Amino acid sequence: MYEDKTLVCKECGKEFVFTAGEQEFYAERGFQNEPQRCKECRAARKASARSNREMFTATCARCGQEAKVPFQPNDDRPVYCSECYAIVKEQ
Repeated sequence: MYEDKTLVCKECGKEFVFTAGEQEFYAERGFQNEPQRCKECRAARKASARSNREMFTATCARCGQEAKVPFQPNDDRPVYCSECYAIVKEQ
């Protein structure tokens, strides 16, 4: 049903392949637009957005260590460091 398509990245102008598998994935998720950027430019854009994010310092509610989080902590909810969050999430 789907066939590989060659597209041109709007960032770098390089050609990239929009594979049949990727097209099927997009269709399953209800995405109607084809990708505009190659994999490398999408990754760079995503990394850039993350590096500009303001981080806040909080104390982990489980172990007491310092944790950096991308939101302003408040007293309504506990804040966990990455390791404790993974443990709490599994429970």
